[in-house]
Amino acid sequence: MSENQPILALDNVSKIFGRANQPIYAARSVSFGLHAGRTLALVGESGSGKTTAARLIMREYHPDEGRLLFRGEPLGKASAKAIKAYRASVQMVFQDPFSSLNPAHTIRYHLERPLRLHQRQLGGSERRAAAEALLERVKLDPKLIMGKFPHELSGGQRQRISIARALAVNPQVIVADEPTSMLDVSVRLGILNLLNDMKKQDNLALLYITHDIATARFVAEDIMVMYAGQIVEWGAMDSVLDHPQHPYTRLLLAAVPDPDRRFDAAQPGELEQIETIRRQSALPQPDIQQVGENHFIRPIPDMVLG
Repeated sequence: MSENQPILALDNVSKIFGRANQPIYAARSVSFGLHAGRTLALVGESGSGKTTAARLIMREYHPDEGRLLFRGEPLGKASAKAIKAYRASVQMVFQDPFSSLNPAHTIRYHLERPLRLHQRQLGGSERRAAAEALLERVKLDPKLIMGKFPHELSGGQRQRISIARALAVNPQVIVADEPTSMLDVSVRLGILNLLNDMKKQDNLALLYITHDIATARFVAEDIMVMYAGQIVEWGAMDSVLDHPQHPYTRLLLAAVPDPDRRFDAAQPGELEQIETIRRQSALPQPDIQQVGENHFIRPIPDMVLG
């Protein structure tokens, strides 16, 4: 694998539901790559297709069109050995840190199980030591945490356990799906800092999925804006957010609450304009246009930049 080649990539991937004569595109011609030591933020409102992209990466869904590439090789017809290596290399941190942990088992069980499955050479005492080291990496005290059950921990602690479990198999890629959205605001920064630290220490490729543009800017170098299953704008974080070119990106940024403006203070015709932008942005946009250095959009047909 060349130095500039992504560890994992979606190559023109589509996922289609519904009947053949009425297809519903949960993902339409989605392409992106995840690179070692970098975070790519995938942002968009609920129902835009973000979680579909995550499920395609985790092989919960299989593409109806396009390819999933791992270290430059298509994964579609890979051997069982290659699939096992992929599952160890690509780990996920879920939105809900409680439902993703089995309430019937201790934290020790949650951390030792992936070690037992993927590092079978380890003995019992070695697994315990490895689990303790994982807890220390995510800033938790093993003496206080190992024997506890998920319900005995706070939301922030549970999410740190989820991150430790993902790190247990030495992954190359982590997919974090809204990892802070169910946490108190006071603990979100700690989780974001932890993700940043893990990326740097282990040279991980990180896909950060969120509807929160502020946290996306904090953790990611690159950003993709998704709507109606399409990536409509993407590129370097500062370029996209400071100089948005697609109407939907501008709409998404305008939706960030303004403390100086009432929620019901829409101007005449503003709601109609919003619906027009959403309707047009949901249309297929097959063309790609470069609008800056490392900054691209899929223009709406007849769209005028400005």
